[in-house]
Amino acid sequence: MAESTVKEFADSVGRPVERLLEQMSEAGLPHKKADQPVSEQDKQTLLDHLKESHGGKAAEPGKITLKRRTTTKLKAGAGKKTVNIEVRKKRTYVKTAEVDQAAEEEKKKAEEEAKLQAEKEAKRQADAKRKADAPKAKAPVSTEAPAAAPAPAAAPKEAPAKKFRDENNPGAANKPAGKGKKTSAKPEYGERKKEKENAPRRGKKEMRSAKKSSRRGGNRDNGPKREHAFEKPAAPIVREVAIPEAITVADLADKMAVKAAEVIKVMFKMGAMVTINQVIDQETAQIVVEEMGHKFKLLNDNALEDDVLDNISYDGQEVTRAPVVTVMGHVDHGKTSLLDYIRRAKVASGESGGITQHIGAYHVETGHGMITFLDTPGHAAFTAMRARGAKATDVVILVVAADDGVMPQTEEAIHHAKAAGVPIVVAVNKIDKEQADPDRVKTELAAKDVIPEDWGGDVQFIHVSAKSGEGIDALLDAVLLQSEILELKAVPEAPGKGVVVEARLDKGRGPVSTVLIQNGTLRKGDMVLAGLNYGRVRALIDENGKPIDEAGPAIPVEILGLDGTPDAGDEFTVVQDERKAREVALFRQGKYRDVKLARQQAAKLENMFENMGKGEVANLNIVLKTDVRGSLEAITAALLDLSTDEVKVNIISSGVGGIAETDANLALASSAILVGFNVRADATARTIVEREEIDLRYYSVIYELIDHVKMAMTGMLAPEFKEEIVGIAEVRDVFRSPKLGAIAGCMVVEGTVFRNKKIRVLRDNVVIYEGELESLRRFKDDVNEVRNGVECGIGVKNYNDVKEGDKIEVFDKVKVERTL
Repeated sequence: MAESTVKEFADSVGRPVERLLEQMSEAGLPHKKADQPVSEQDKQTLLDHLKESHGGKAAEPGKITLKRRTTTKLKAGAGKKTVNIEVRKKRTYVKTAEVDQAAEEEKKKAEEEAKLQAEKEAKRQADAKRKADAPKAKAPVSTEAPAAAPAPAAAPKEAPAKKFRDENNPGAANKPAGKGKKTSAKPEYGERKKEKENAPRRGKKEMRSAKKSSRRGGNRDNGPKREHAFEKPAAPIVREVAIPEAITVADLADKMAVKAAEVIKVMFKMGAMVTINQVIDQETAQIVVEEMGHKFKLLNDNALEDDVLDNISYDGQEVTRAPVVTVMGHVDHGKTSLLDYIRRAKVASGESGGITQHIGAYHVETGHGMITFLDTPGHAAFTAMRARGAKATDVVILVVAADDGVMPQTEEAIHHAKAAGVPIVVAVNKIDKEQADPDRVKTELAAKDVIPEDWGGDVQFIHVSAKSGEGIDALLDAVLLQSEILELKAVPEAPGKGVVVEARLDKGRGPVSTVLIQNGTLRKGDMVLAGLNYGRVRALIDENGKPIDEAGPAIPVEILGLDGTPDAGDEFTVVQDERKAREVALFRQGKYRDVKLARQQAAKLENMFENMGKGEVANLNIVLKTDVRGSLEAITAALLDLSTDEVKVNIISSGVGGIAETDANLALASSAILVGFNVRADATARTIVEREEIDLRYYSVIYELIDHVKMAMTGMLAPEFKEEIVGIAEVRDVFRSPKLGAIAGCMVVEGTVFRNKKIRVLRDNVVIYEGELESLRRFKDDVNEVRNGVECGIGVKNYNDVKEGDKIEVFDKVKVERTL
């Protein structure tokens, strides 16, 4: 063990440094200062000195204490109720040498007490003899009595020595040796009677206490005093009570370590009638805690989750990370072929019909730096990730065929990218075809608000050929340039975190999740919390199917070991404690339904009125699909004309044709209303609508569609209020009450006076006070309202300057519905 200084030694034993130096000096140690080192030998020398100074020897204790606890069950009563009985025993044993010494001391003490008892008895008999009449005495007291008395009261026969003695009975050592033995110097009957007559009379209480003392084994004062194990605290204990947003009365009492009845009593005094299982809000619980003398700490609903995630530090040296790119575009415009050329591998060749069937994630080392690509079928995964608030993509490459131009899925890709706020780089593909017309692509995209840089916009247009490789280097340069503008940074030394790209259930390996690491490093064996699931990483597999030990920022990997399949877009985080990870996962599962319902209700037309005045909804988002182009243009123009300065109609996406899966996902991601005009949703879209309870509306009349949207916008307008006078009372006389102050005797001259509405006091038709009523009475009874032509007594709250002739005006505020 390493040496410590005098100060450290003093802190460890809880002694002042000055006092410890004095004791070390008394023990003969040379220490004089607090910073001098203290060895183990110095500590032992000091310990031996302290033991000798307290009358003991520097040796091991010769005493051992044994404790035993037994529990038995007893059935009692007609119902055979079982009662648990617990018996605790404690015995202390000492060594044989100490037993012998204690026995010797006990023997000497018994002899001294027996001798003293004999002397007292002889003296008492002699006094009684002198006072007694000669005829009453049957025999003279022998003068040898004092000498003979000690003989039978001598030391008791010494019991054979035991190896150990029970020290738990303190009365055994102090018990007189001659107790219970007959003595030869016993007074005769007449003497005892005389003594009884001459003895002072004792009360019944003293006799009962004497009997109790005799039954308990003599005077308890001779033995060691027993003290209670618990002491009453000198001051009340003040606790810090953590209060969540809702808590039951029983749980609140438990946190304050008081009975629930005490909390109920305090709340009764505060005017709140509650029961032990009633749930109270955070503000009420805060008042109760302060009233009972404790401190409070307010918690929010996500306290557990915040406590786990906020303790994870991502501080460290930041380095530039690779961009994550999503390739989007219309079917057969060359998305996978373009990525295939970059990776130098044939991905599309192994798939049915050359169409991408799964979500792929690949990182590519190019001569311009590393780039991570997400190749998605359509835009479902992109939208699903954004629906859960995840921003997995840094740049979108929009692939447009130079011979086809802008197609419906190209428009959808633009809507998705703009809604997510992700910059776009346009790759004009198939530039080597004879029918290629790059200028047509620019014109059509400019009409969709995608303006090329050479036309004064901010979108880079790169001409490429996935077949020949023309323009591929320029495309990668454009992506890396865009990533430099974004200044993408990461801390490789930090715990890994990122987003789930996809997850599936494999028969042989269990849940398999494809994740994209955005910050830190994910290692094999890490505890991962991913959405509603958690688990320890049993294996890391890269996109080539090879196992690896760790993966850094912007690297996609497959992980094994989670307890389920998280949703695409769920964030994953490496945590340190498995127990806390499980608690957070269970907490998220419990809140999932509530959050889901709240999101669904916010997008329904019928609930738009609930958002009045809250400022939470500034836009009415709509995803619109129609049967023909003409209807689409007419409805879009009509809806956009409904926009005002306070509420705007935002058409997230519009198109011709049936409602597909991507439309449902987009409506879910944007909290939008899904509107179909003479079209219907397919089976996949209906499944999403039913599962997520998206507000889907079918219309066949344009005016009906516009009216319903107008109603929804009306509910989003800020409300207006106007005052309405409901009654006037005229003051006829003023009475003074010692308890209530000025009471106005009034006559209701207009309308009805209500007890719980706002009032104004008018003098000469000028408002002199505005407030509330303290009381409203008819004769001696309190009433809630008084009608026109009836007398009443009115007490105005916090106002005593009411005079005869004043008028008391009762008014109410009425909400006025606004229209567009």
